[in-house]
Amino acid sequence: MVDHTQFTKTIALEQYGIKNAQVKYQLSPEELQAAILEKGQGKVASSGAIAVNTGEFTGRSPMDRFIVKDSVTEDKVWWGDINIPFDADKFQKLYDKVTDYLSNKEVFVRDSFACADEDYKLNIRVINEYPWSNMFAYNMFLRPTEEELKGFDPEWTVVNAPGFMADPAVDGTRQHNFAILDFTRKIALIGGTGYTGEIKKGIFSALNFILPVYKNTLPMHCSANVGKDGDTAIFFGLSGTGKTTLSTDPDRSLIGDDEHGWTAENTVFNFEGGCYAKVINLSGEQEPEIFGAIKKGAILENVIMNDKGEVDFEDTSITQNTRVSYPINHIENIRVPSTGENPKNIFFLTADAFGVLPPISKLTPAQAAFHFISGYTAKVAGTEAGITEPVPSFSACFGAPFMPLHPTKYAEMLSKKMKDANVNVWLINTGWTGGSYGVGSRIKLKYTRAMISAVLNGDLGLYNYKDYHIHSVFGVAQPRSCPGVPDEVLSPRATWSDHKAYYKTAFKLANAFRENFEKFEAYASEEIRRGGPQRYAE
Repeated sequence: MVDHTQFTKTIALEQYGIKNAQVKYQLSPEELQAAILEKGQGKVASSGAIAVNTGEFTGRSPMDRFIVKDSVTEDKVWWGDINIPFDADKFQKLYDKVTDYLSNKEVFVRDSFACADEDYKLNIRVINEYPWSNMFAYNMFLRPTEEELKGFDPEWTVVNAPGFMADPAVDGTRQHNFAILDFTRKIALIGGTGYTGEIKKGIFSALNFILPVYKNTLPMHCSANVGKDGDTAIFFGLSGTGKTTLSTDPDRSLIGDDEHGWTAENTVFNFEGGCYAKVINLSGEQEPEIFGAIKKGAILENVIMNDKGEVDFEDTSITQNTRVSYPINHIENIRVPSTGENPKNIFFLTADAFGVLPPISKLTPAQAAFHFISGYTAKVAGTEAGITEPVPSFSACFGAPFMPLHPTKYAEMLSKKMKDANVNVWLINTGWTGGSYGVGSRIKLKYTRAMISAVLNGDLGLYNYKDYHIHSVFGVAQPRSCPGVPDEVLSPRATWSDHKAYYKTAFKLANAFRENFEKFEAYASEEIRRGGPQRYAE
């Protein structure tokens, strides 16, 4: 048995309504791993990482994410299917039930920061039922020094109780799990789900409200890195499009892999202190930096291991959303502190399973705004029950589930910053070529890396008629050549054996863009509306 008393520090939780708890405060990763193993909640992989199973939920549950509707949020939040209102009185009653549930239990408490820029730093206290949830918080948030912990005053609190099951009929939830933000009480309340991503996304969703409303700062669901000359690059993209992979570059310093702010002072800063990467089909050859980060201190989620502790990264029998979290310093080439200057290039990443978008194209400001508001990628067969062919998926601002304000608010801020900083914007298709999913093949990672390197090295410069071709359906400028990439790969139509089938599929996707954008038409300028493809008769 592990004796936890040696590393227990007294901290009172009565102010949160949690009584007589056995508090384990600010444990080290080694101490937390020992607690995980003692409780039988995880196993050690051959790499030294701890592997856990998050239980019923292996991903976020967007329909069970709520925001308390009150005087702070009522007139600011974009209410609807993404930001679902929750009654303030019901929140208080549910909160009281959760804190009563945690009373008289062993709980794990961690004080952390979000936002690497000192001027924007947010003090966070995380209260966890499980040690591996607390270890996740250690990995993902910024870690205070002993000196910084003296007199630490938390502004936001995360209360995380995976074992507590709500009663929807009484508590006002949709089902037994929930993730609720209360901007008045400054609490993120999470219950009924062990998926750790809810913890970090709770705080980052809060920042996506706080920063633009109170700090004149654009929050971005993106990764970022910086070159030796100080040039910052930003990578927007939904899960599975390559944000973490493409920003983790041995020749450039990683700022962060998922959440950033772009300030009025023209700096970019990372929200977090770690990385949370998908590991499906991960290999040391293709992604050596991420593969090497999976060592002692990292947490693998929902992976399959053999008796020797070796992980089968191709096994998706639990979920397609296998993950690893690790402190950012598990990557060798990182930016310290995690900040950068105005970006020179922005990449919008999409995994187009229809195989019709160019692997790289340059966007005009209007096209950039249109594609940012659209936030396109595609779901492929097998990722969800009932999906047998590619399905377009749109998530405004490449992160709608985490954006409390109307998408056009973020788009307006981004457009202004892009124009002020004279940023080049590129659309990168990390999806399919030579046909749709099931016919074509995934664009080779080495080609995508070569395209991005060509942009960052200046080999793909300003648009001109000689070097670029205007796509006949999507209107984007696709380069005719790129170092390290065969010319035929750059033209999606040329990779298809059946050109009629290509255009039929391209028209279908163009119409999906227009149909999705209808809900934004009334809020978008004529210039932005013209930034997308036109509607076609199929």
